[in-house]
Amino acid sequence: MSYAGPEFDSPQPRRPRRRPLVLSLAVLLPGALLGWLVYEGVSGAADGNGTAAAAIPRASAPPTVSSTTADDKAPSAPLRGKVVVIDPGHNLTNFRHTAEINRKVDIGTNRKECDTTGTSTNSGYAEAKFTLDVAHRLRTLLERQGATVKLTQDGNRPYGPCVDERAKIGNRAKADAVVSIHADGAGAGQRGYHVILPGRVHKGIADTRRIVAPSAELGKLIATDFGHATHTGPSNYIGHGTGLDTRTDLGGLNLSKVPKVFIECGNMRDSKDAALLTSGAWRQKAAQGISEGIVRFLRG
Repeated sequence: MSYAGPEFDSPQPRRPRRRPLVLSLAVLLPGALLGWLVYEGVSGAADGNGTAAAAIPRASAPPTVSSTTADDKAPSAPLRGKVVVIDPGHNLTNFRHTAEINRKVDIGTNRKECDTTGTSTNSGYAEAKFTLDVAHRLRTLLERQGATVKLTQDGNRPYGPCVDERAKIGNRAKADAVVSIHADGAGAGQRGYHVILPGRVHKGIADTRRIVAPSAELGKLIATDFGHATHTGPSNYIGHGTGLDTRTDLGGLNLSKVPKVFIECGNMRDSKDAALLTSGAWRQKAAQGISEGIVRFLRG
């Protein structure tokens, strides 16, 4: 801003022109102060009985800003209250307990070995190692969805459990879904995954009549999502291209009283499938596909 101009060129002093204003202010200020004190006294009294306070404008408190954002909220848990049992097939040390795993147990339709050693790739990567790894990955994914997850074995026992005990674990947990994880040991050139469904059995201690339909639904969803997640195709040697197979000779299915399926994730004896099964990145995809099928089943 410029200060040049006639006002600053005048030789006359400016102070005498302001004296009337100073005097006026000197008269007005005490009166204003007295009025303000009276006003405060009245308003203070009114505040006491709550009648006049509302008429006095007051500065409002600053709005409370929540520090919680959408990103801070707890993740959704669509499977809260649901119980899933994961059954990692076989056991890494079964081979050290041949007498125990060869013991026959009742599976309803007949008697069958307690368990087996499982298969392996040609390079020696064991099925039991594969199934436990996928089970751990699957457990993590399902727990993130809010599910309660139980494993039939976690590499913490010398052998087994036997197939009848595996079924009982799911039954005792009153599981909403049970998935038994496996990998096949078929011949070279036979590739792909398939899901094994319980057939209708009503014999001896076995009765699958109530679980056949929901197990079939669970199996179909897992088969579909597993294929999408892993970018692999259904078995070219079992299931006629459907990726589904129904059996009545498996104690883990015959003795189950809750929806249950097996999944053979691939053929460990085929070099191309073996390359997938031994890849940690692919096993994560396998767990993701199984998880998505379970979630869709439990959410209806």
